[in-house]
Amino acid sequence: MKLYKNHIMKEHSNMKIGGVAKEFIEVENRDELLEILKEKENTFILGNGTNTLIADGDLETIFISLKAIDYIDDKGNGIVEVGAGLDFSKLIDYMEEKNYTGLENLAGIPGSVGGLVFMNGGAHGTEIFDKIISVEVIDENNELRKIKKENLKFSYRVTEIKEKKWVVVSATFKFEEGYLKEVVEKYKLKRSENHPLNEPNLGSTFKNPEGHFSARLIIEAGLQGKRVGGAEISMIHPNFVVNKGEARFEDIIEIIEEVKIGVKNKTGIQLEEEIIIVRN
Repeated sequence: MKLYKNHIMKEHSNMKIGGVAKEFIEVENRDELLEILKEKENTFILGNGTNTLIADGDLETIFISLKAIDYIDDKGNGIVEVGAGLDFSKLIDYMEEKNYTGLENLAGIPGSVGGLVFMNGGAHGTEIFDKIISVEVIDENNELRKIKKENLKFSYRVTEIKEKKWVVVSATFKFEEGYLKEVVEKYKLKRSENHPLNEPNLGSTFKNPEGHFSARLIIEAGLQGKRVGGAEISMIHPNFVVNKGEARFEDIIEIIEEVKIGVKNKTGIQLEEEIIIVRN
């Protein structure tokens, strides 16, 4: 375990925004994680920070990083247990190595395995829960539990884990054989061409409302390219808010609210954030 006091959080968010945390703790295993959660209050579990917006200023929040819980335990017959801190791209690489199939449509999504499980991340008609058979969590009573998928509630970008603020420790997948390399290459290329990867961002800012695409609604509302301070609605992909270099937390919050109001006024549809916002 590593503990840092008065830790600058800016580099722990892909948006490159964040104040000074009271404490930043890197845990290496379940026991350390359980110990910290039992001892500390006002904690926030941080994965790769790819979809997490962190407030500016002095932060009373204690941030806990799971990056070191990044193991892959292949139990045979396509059953693989994966630590929550593993970068999802490494799981895709492992699938190629073992000729496993099932999550290729998610290739190129940034973030940790735990982060994707927490929110049931997905793309192109596939969700990470499609291949999950169980999830190991620490619940609201700080008890370590392994829960079968059929006993968990989940839907589009929502899980019982997220709603109850449980902590994902690991996930167990069941893969079949037949890795689809061409699918992985197609979606990685599509992301590199259609997403503003050269500027700080948090990925898709808004969930897609049922029957609609947020990006299209933002364009129809005339908001693509809108700017507030250092924050801008990307001209490459309008469901991305980008940091043009000097954006503040409040710039991002304001532009999100203006987009929600603009889309609501134009279409009658209420957008909801997909990103996670830590206000302290």
